[in-house]
Amino acid sequence: MTAPLRLGIAGLGTVGAGVVKIIRQKANLLAVRSGRPIEIVAVSARSRNKDRGVNLSDYAWEDDPVALAKRDDVDVFVELMGGSDGPAKAATEAAIAAGKHVVTANKALLAHHGQVLAETAEEAGSILRFEAAVAGGIPVIKALTEGLAGNDITRVMGVMNGTCNYILTRMQSAGLPYDEVFEEANQLGYLEADPTLDVGGIDAGHKLSLLSSIAFGTKVDFGNVQLEGIQRITIEDIEQAADMGFRIKLLGVAQMTGRGLEQRMSPCLVPAHSPLGQLEGGTNMVVIEGDQVEQIVLRGPGAGEGPTASAVMGDVMDIARGLSISTFGQPANTLSQAKSAQADTPAPYYLRMALLDKPGALAKVTSAMGDAGVSIDRMRQYQHETDTAPVLIVTHKTSRSALEAALTAMDGLDVLSAAPVALRIETV
Repeated sequence: MTAPLRLGIAGLGTVGAGVVKIIRQKANLLAVRSGRPIEIVAVSARSRNKDRGVNLSDYAWEDDPVALAKRDDVDVFVELMGGSDGPAKAATEAAIAAGKHVVTANKALLAHHGQVLAETAEEAGSILRFEAAVAGGIPVIKALTEGLAGNDITRVMGVMNGTCNYILTRMQSAGLPYDEVFEEANQLGYLEADPTLDVGGIDAGHKLSLLSSIAFGTKVDFGNVQLEGIQRITIEDIEQAADMGFRIKLLGVAQMTGRGLEQRMSPCLVPAHSPLGQLEGGTNMVVIEGDQVEQIVLRGPGAGEGPTASAVMGDVMDIARGLSISTFGQPANTLSQAKSAQADTPAPYYLRMALLDKPGALAKVTSAMGDAGVSIDRMRQYQHETDTAPVLIVTHKTSRSALEAALTAMDGLDVLSAAPVALRIETV
């Protein structure tokens, strides 16, 4: 019989425990599908005595994940600790140096150190895989590196943070303000220990930078992802967008333009009838556009024990089968350094503003927009009982730079009670 593939798992939280359960419960199925037994030989976590709902007594315990990564009886180091540096980075580097393969769910680690880790692994003949790091149970990495390898990818976009999608859809369905739904999500355990990783777009930005690298053959460049979170979105934005046939999503978009690589993670309006517009709760969706396939839509659970552990096991199974693919779909030393471009591809925009209720105020705003070359498609003014009038404007397609010029001009007019909210309307 073919020798078993032996795993060392570092990190026994929700995902780590899920991986252990799959291997314990589906041993025969995994062996049949991969052609060899898959076994866990050792594990590591911060607390040895914590009840994780799964039997760990059959496995050796290592207090130090680096020691686990170096064990002679470990073929694949499974890193599920998280964090861009610290033990996760040290143990991953140790595993590669020891000639081990690595499977990780750590998007932050790869967003910050992926290029160096990929080059080191490929030089050592090791496989580094990370399906579970992006979009939970959706096999988007495999789709890009394998199924769509014959395409020139033109655009990648998607909803890649289930917590933000839950907050936005819950605001709409229940008519609740952001702060109330944020606290509800926190009580349900949906938020990271540092909530800004979720609502600030950082977590999803990590994921987008990894997809960009594969899609466009470029080095991971998280530092040039334009990030804007959902903290400024109000229930009025949700309701007014719906009134005009749109829904608001925290949307990541990456595309290669003549000016360079655009990467943005920001709240956008999408048509309510589109696949992205119909996405509810914590579900993720990734849309990939290629020159041969046109548009592919991948939808599924973006987090949780089962979906993320499933993605980890997909990578483990590929290694067991002897499938070797470069970390980012092509040799790491062939990835180019993309020229970064600010997101300036023309698009329509949604503007919400609180206009002081005095003669000529609206005329001054529309004049400022016209002077900047921004034309108005639709405009609505809502009834009000205060001294400020809620005004909603949808522009024709315009560049972000022209829009910013209009917003700057408006700021000097003394007719707005607060800075306008400007959201891009993305075509899907």
